Amino acid sequence: MTKPQLTITSFGYGHDTPPTARITVDVRDWFRDPHISPELRKLTGKDEAVIEKVLNTENVMIFLLGVEQSVRAVLETGRDVSVAFGCVGGRHRSVVLADTLNEMLLPWLRWSIKVSHRDLDKDVLTR
Repeated sequence: MTKPQLTITSFGYGHDTPPTARITVDVRDWFRDPHISPELRKLTGKDEAVIEKVLNTENVMIFLLGVEQSVRAVLETGRDVSVAFGCVGGRHRSVVLADTLNEMLLPWLRWSIKVSHRDLDKDVLTR
């Protein structure tokens, strides 16, 4: 029996159509956007200051635990799962959440998870 595959994608709604995923999580209105802080705007979800800002947001870990449990429930049925996290630009919140979900699930799965950040290298969106 083959192991079910897990794919996690981050993206920005402001760049293009959302990727196709079984579970799509729109965080635009849920958690404060680091983009509003001038010192974080040009950084990405790979930078420690942004990671700290996002992960220290109230209730973000409770939220991620819920997503993790949903993903695990589907994987336990033997089906493939694709999860997409979307924020405005795809450079801050969605990147941190995708990477953190990967870190949460990897010890449980004990096999490869495909993580991609579709819009990480795109220009910062202006508002």
